[in-house]
Amino acid sequence: MAKVGIRELKNRLTYYLRLTKQGEEVVVTDRGQPVAVIQPIQYAEPTVSLETRLARLAARGLVTLPSQKPLERVRRVTASGPPLSRIILSDRR
Repeated sequence: MAKVGIRELKNRLTYYLRLTKQGEEVVVTDRGQPVAVIQPIQYAEPTVSLETRLARLAARGLVTLPSQKPLERVRRVTASGPPLSRIILSDRR
């Protein structure tokens, strides 16, 4: 398994893709912290639903899933009278 920083990967992408074609995994790091894995397509997991991927990320502590229902659509309110910007300008004078 090769380990490479983002800058090095960018500069030598063809080399690391060749390694991947040969069956080797490449771990991409950002300032020493692993952020991604490049692996041969035949070993990649089949695509899964968004909910499954979010659940996996939540299990790893990388995201927090919402605990409440999303907000309902908010009704737009229109105000009568002069624009607020004009009121603020008159207060400044």
